[in-house]
Amino acid sequence: MTSNGSTANGALVKDAAPQDEKPIVELRGAGKSYGNIRALHGVTLSVQPGRVTCVLGDNGAGKSTLIKIISGLHQHTEGEFLVDGEPVRFSTPREALDKGIATVYQDLAVVPLMPVWRNFFLGSEMTSGPWPVRRLDIARMKKTADEELRAMGIVLDDLEQPIGTLSGGQRQSVAIARAVYFGARVLILDEPTAALGVKQSGVVLKYIAAARDRGLGVIFITHNPHHAYMVGDYFSVLRLGTMELSADRSQVSLEELTNHMAGGAELAALKHELAEVRGVDVEELPEEQDLKAPVVTSEGTAS
Repeated sequence: MTSNGSTANGALVKDAAPQDEKPIVELRGAGKSYGNIRALHGVTLSVQPGRVTCVLGDNGAGKSTLIKIISGLHQHTEGEFLVDGEPVRFSTPREALDKGIATVYQDLAVVPLMPVWRNFFLGSEMTSGPWPVRRLDIARMKKTADEELRAMGIVLDDLEQPIGTLSGGQRQSVAIARAVYFGARVLILDEPTAALGVKQSGVVLKYIAAARDRGLGVIFITHNPHHAYMVGDYFSVLRLGTMELSADRSQVSLEELTNHMAGGAELAALKHELAEVRGVDVEELPEEQDLKAPVVTSEGTAS
């Protein structure tokens, strides 16, 4: 049985059926302040293996700060950050990577003029021969890169081609396969479809689902609720540094997710002002009460 409720900061939380898998990464009331500026506050998030957790929010919502905390770039200043149930406080991204947390940023950290196979092993090249005259094991790197890409369903005709000649969706897919190969258990994807067209976005979403099917816990950062709903298992919406919605897929519709993402409550509150503008039809706009979170009674039922 599920119920709806609200956290202390007003976020709408919809409890889903309990999951058997323990979370790999978990935030409990986490936050981050830069001096007197509070960028993130009271964020609770759970990332389980084999599930895609979508974090949505507009510009300035706190998505980048959340990524930086989980990836080890910044430390949280409030709340708890746990990995495999143990409290952690990473000092560097390398420490997060050692725990199996890999981040794929929008710029992908690739060298456009280098071949695909070389970018696949960039910074972690395979070598052979005795020290101190070890050399790059090019044949093994090419073979391994091809096998790993094919395991993810990515088939490239020529691994020698510069990665910059691939489409945006293909480059994202190579970055995802690279993270999986190097032992990622949690994969953070920072707006992977933001600069892509419909077709290439579909390619990336396909490989997000493939990573989930291989048992990874995926954190999909996006501002597009339609993309999130295609692959997401759990949804969290950030607004001005706090969690506004936290819901399982079975507990929220695409329309509800879009309303929260677009600030539907704020738009509904402005309906009376829009009505005064000539030429604006407000009849189809939502009423403010339609977008309010349900109130939970003492019996646990929503009203």
